[in-house]
Amino acid sequence: MSPEALSELIFNIVNDLVNEGKAGTLTADLIPPQAKFAVMRPKDRAHGDWASNAAMQLAKKAGMKPRDFAELFAAELVKADGIKSVEVAGPGFINIVLDSASAAAVVDAVLEAGSAYGKNDHLGGETLNLEFVSANPTGPIHIGGTRWAAVGDSMARVLEANGAKVVREYYFNDHGEQINRFAKSLVAAAHGETTPIDGYKGAYIDEIAQRVIDEATADGVDILNLPRVDGGSDENGEPLGEGDSEQREEFRKRAVPMMFDEIQKSMKNFRVNFDVWFHENSLYSDGEVDKAIADLRERGDIFEKDGATWFASTKHGDDKDRVIIKSDGNYAYFAADIAYYRNKRHREVNPADVAIYMLGADHHGYIGRMMAMCEAFGDKPGENMQILIGQLVNVMKDGKAVRMSKRAGNVVTIDDLTDAIGVDASRYSLARTDYNSPVDIDLNLLASHSNENPVYYVQYAHARSCNVDRNAATAGITYEGADLSLLDTPADGEVLAALAQWPALLREAGDLRAPHRVAHYLEDLAATYHKWYNVERVVPMELTDPEARGEEAEALRIAKAPEPARAAARLKLNDAVKTVIAEGLDLLGCAAPEKM
Repeated sequence: MSPEALSELIFNIVNDLVNEGKAGTLTADLIPPQAKFAVMRPKDRAHGDWASNAAMQLAKKAGMKPRDFAELFAAELVKADGIKSVEVAGPGFINIVLDSASAAAVVDAVLEAGSAYGKNDHLGGETLNLEFVSANPTGPIHIGGTRWAAVGDSMARVLEANGAKVVREYYFNDHGEQINRFAKSLVAAAHGETTPIDGYKGAYIDEIAQRVIDEATADGVDILNLPRVDGGSDENGEPLGEGDSEQREEFRKRAVPMMFDEIQKSMKNFRVNFDVWFHENSLYSDGEVDKAIADLRERGDIFEKDGATWFASTKHGDDKDRVIIKSDGNYAYFAADIAYYRNKRHREVNPADVAIYMLGADHHGYIGRMMAMCEAFGDKPGENMQILIGQLVNVMKDGKAVRMSKRAGNVVTIDDLTDAIGVDASRYSLARTDYNSPVDIDLNLLASHSNENPVYYVQYAHARSCNVDRNAATAGITYEGADLSLLDTPADGEVLAALAQWPALLREAGDLRAPHRVAHYLEDLAATYHKWYNVERVVPMELTDPEARGEEAEALRIAKAPEPARAAARLKLNDAVKTVIAEGLDLLGCAAPEKM
């Protein structure tokens, strides 16, 4: 019997007690939904397999003492099939012990469902647009964007496991000043000049500049001799770089697609596949910005002041109104944000019911204006628009922060990280920590094959379960004759309970947008499995007495072997663990190796 089944049983008992007039002053309208009746695993196994505080939750509404109300629950629960005993403890906790067959039913549930075990459709009917990474196409993806790639793709997989339709989207910022700075930096590098004061540095700039020159030459364009404009210097004499010129535009036109290609390749190599690659520039070329402003103007949220066009965001909770068209006629950056959200919600293909933005720690100040804009369009902030803010990543080696990039200079890129520790360790280590918290990536630890390495620890549990299967096949052990009621040892019970908690955990991870909970569950399941493996047998142990011969050796072998029905049951339990670990690793975008 699963925690969900127990929760439903308790919910039904509450309703029955009310209908029978046994619940004091508690009435049907005061009964919370079933989801509120939590069933928990006691920390002390002596208290039972599962526990509920339902009586304590409802006692006040019933006008009864919690312990007295709990006794009513206990009297009904113990009558249910699959429940061995029920005890009321403390101020009114209900402790439940399942019979072994009922506890072990989860094994068949896992094996019958396979990789679908725990998956549900409670988010079905919703299209969630999940935008993540969206790094500027002015250089390789750094470690912060790499974290969003791991977290975002894992989150998408978890949401899909809960029935949602997820559109993975990458927003290319290919319009505006950062692109101009990128182009100026390339022109300077191509001519061997000092990097502009606000430009981009790193070996990759020299690489891209040379690639642009080679491509232009192949096309018959003498790019280095196209007209240039000196951008001048600042008040300290630092060069501002190339002004608006034909040469700078040619570098921009050729270099930006090259960076797009690099980013797309990096994402693919990181096992992240986007459904939509959206270009900011299209918002202007397709008139989306003007349409969005016209829409807000019609709603009464646009006004003119000091020669500029403003969005009246204070009407919707922002701390100040926002300029969207500056007095010089140029669009402010926020104009694109407005158009982009409106586009997500109203596009012809896969319009978003929920637009989820995954932004870096430096974007915290954007939340107020973004939510105001959401409300101005008639949507619900926090529902139709959800903004997740991620924290910083520190890459450590030998206890010190490292800057190991050969191409990007003073940052760590996605390719640097995967070259150092591989895709599995990179994805897992970045996704296993709540994105609301900073994370330290220990290169020495994650490159090691030890139990201290969390991804290795989980993957080794899967490989170990596969090895059990191979040994069982050699020994002729199959599922035939399995009696799951024989999974009755404490170690068996711990593994069964861990498996039973997966469906609720998966649902919670989706609702809370918390893929790190999947990683924590896998580590707990792996720990429970490794302990089980060390004390229980599926396949007979190797002889430990090298002097034993003949009948003595056979007697030793038999003594160390579980009876066939128990061995078959444990083989099924082993395979149920293998199934759930593989499923969980897949949700995090990691491989489930059969050998290590």
